[in-house]
This record gives sequence, structure tokens and C-alpha cells, in this order.
Amino acid sequence: MSQNIAQILLQSLEKKNQILDDIIRENALQEELLKKEELDMDALDASLDRIGEYTEMLEKLDEGFEAVYDKVRTEIMTNKSRYQSEISQMQGLIQKITDKVVKINAVRMRNQMRADAQFKKRAKEIRNAMSKTKASQNYYNSMNKLNYVSPQFYDSKK
Repeated sequence: MSQNIAQILLQSLEKKNQILDDIIRENALQEELLKKEELDMDALDASLDRIGEYTEMLEKLDEGFEAVYDKVRTEIMTNKSRYQSEISQMQGLIQKITDKVVKINAVRMRNQMRADAQFKKRAKEIRNAMSKTKASQNYYNSMNKLNYVSPQFYDSKK
């Protein structure tokens, strides 16, 4: 294995680290959106789409990293001293990536709870509005029946 392959592995991890930073920023944006009294669904939807794109990039990076690593694993294991610098850099990046993934998952769970609360609130508002509409419709129908006077000269006995 040449040093170029080790550098490719490092670049892949660095790119993954940058994408995780982007996801952290999107999660912070979602957190702010969900904290607001009035939820901006369009902004939330756009943010979710961006996170989906970042996730796809991460999956491609992981697949590429694994494919390259599988090809050069034996070389790295047999010549650890030759690649010690790259190995220690990779270990440091993997630790940072792991920490960021834990942070992302924690924020994602909090955002999920906030989103559930927002959606429950909206559902309650809709139920209240429907109840008020139904009550006003019943009132309207009742008032219309009050003005109805049955025919006085009609023989209801047959």
C-alpha cells in the first residue's frame, strides 16, 4: 500500500467529520424551529431534506472507506510502524466522529420529542376548532327550528 491510500482513508474520515458538522448545524436549526410558538413547516421540511442528503453522502463515504480499507487491511496490519502516523490520525478522527454521532443522536431525540409536542398541540387546536364549528352549526340549526311554525290548519290525524 502506498501513502496515497492511507491519505485517501484520512480524507474520507475528514469529509465524514465535515458532513457531521453540517448535520449538527441542521439539528440546531431544527431545534430553534421547534422551540418557536408557531412552527414553520416549510423550513422544517427543507431542513429534513438537507439532513437526508447529508445522510446519503455519509453512507457513500462509509461504503467507499470500507471498500478501500478491506483491500489494504493486511498491508496496514503487517506494517503498523510504517503507517503509525496515519493510523493515529485515523483513530483521532474516528473518536471525533463517534462523539459527534452521539451528540447528533441526543439532539435528534430531543427534537423528536419537541416535534411530537408541536404536532399534538396542532392536533388539539384542530380538534378545538372542529368542536367550535360543530357547536356553531348546532346552534344555527337549533335557531332555524325555533322560527318554524307548523301549519295551524293542518289536520295531523288521518
